[in-house]
Amino acid sequence: MLNTGELKMSWARQYMPVLGAIRKRFEAQKPLSGTRIGMALHVEAKTAVLVETLAAGGAEVYITGCNPLSTQDDVAEALNSVKNVHCYAKRACSVDEYYDAIDRVLDSNPTVTIDDGMDLIHRIHTKRRELLDNIVGGCEETTTGIHRLRSMAAEGKLEFPVIAVNDTPMKRHFDNVHGTGESALSAVMITTNTLIGGKWFVVAGYGFCGHGLAKMAHGLGAKVIVTEVDPRRALEAHMDGYYVMTMEEAAKIGDIFVTTTGNTSIITGDHFPLMKDGVILSNAGHFNVEIDIPWLEEHKEGMEKRDGIDTYIIKGKKISVLAEGRLVNLSVPKGMGHPVEVMDLSFALQALCSEYIKNEGPKLSGGVYEVPNDIDVSVAKLKLSSLGVEIDKLSEYQEKYMTSWDIGT
Repeated sequence: MLNTGELKMSWARQYMPVLGAIRKRFEAQKPLSGTRIGMALHVEAKTAVLVETLAAGGAEVYITGCNPLSTQDDVAEALNSVKNVHCYAKRACSVDEYYDAIDRVLDSNPTVTIDDGMDLIHRIHTKRRELLDNIVGGCEETTTGIHRLRSMAAEGKLEFPVIAVNDTPMKRHFDNVHGTGESALSAVMITTNTLIGGKWFVVAGYGFCGHGLAKMAHGLGAKVIVTEVDPRRALEAHMDGYYVMTMEEAAKIGDIFVTTTGNTSIITGDHFPLMKDGVILSNAGHFNVEIDIPWLEEHKEGMEKRDGIDTYIIKGKKISVLAEGRLVNLSVPKGMGHPVEVMDLSFALQALCSEYIKNEGPKLSGGVYEVPNDIDVSVAKLKLSSLGVEIDKLSEYQEKYMTSWDIGT
């Protein structure tokens, strides 16, 4: 009889046909034989299907979490029964336990890394530099990690090649828009049991994640406010039909806030005193730095704790923070993360990019690299095939027209 973790993985598998097709090839060809893959990702059912696929391809896989609250313990247990897989993640771990688990992954002396937030790569470059000689390259899953990696690369401190999986169209336009949009909103709704329709819903940041969240909230009848620092994105939000204002102004009228910037200090002590009684705050960025929790802890007059909700009393008003300000879609007690079909695409990219970096990494210098276009397109083709959708093809004449400069009016 399957345990709960195996049941979750079985459910995810049936809605991940793209990764399933890749797994069949991996099982036959074993393209990852001899590879030790060190991973720090959200350990839940969809991630487990990726891990199985990598192991089926011949890799030895060592994995831990990338967020202290996002691991599903039953899935972590189930992963340890998969051949050639070693999982060290556990939910609600302390900071010390979190980094101890990362070190256990790195003790495997990985040749390829897969990160969500760049904690593995940061640890390697700062604390475990003895591992650098054996690493051929890595992959990064999320916006925050890419920001950190590009900063490292700009300073000449990134010592092996990393594929920016987050930045490719098949990730940004599906995982970031639809995945974050649906899952963050679902987490808020299932945790608070409050209505979205008619509420002032504040989205901090109008990148791909903010786009998706604003669209979903608007679809449920919310009055959507967007806060931004980029004038082009702010103008785009305005033209898309949303209210655009500063966080100081939004703080006075917002009912529900979700931060999606990947930056720090988005909602701070300047904003909390302006807020309504009963306001709900949450974060859909990777790290728990967008909402200033230390300020709330220091200034609280009282506190109420519920499952996934910390309610602070500030000047007699209740300000509720979901999931301790951590990634809301995975860190609330019933958070399931992005929809399965969305992660099928993102993790298909991870699997194929792992194969690519294993083969091509030794030829590349340190830095951040785009996902090869043929990999991105192949994932789209596999998904369309699984849906039974056919599309047009360019004729030879059309291809010539699109690549010529001397055909005009």
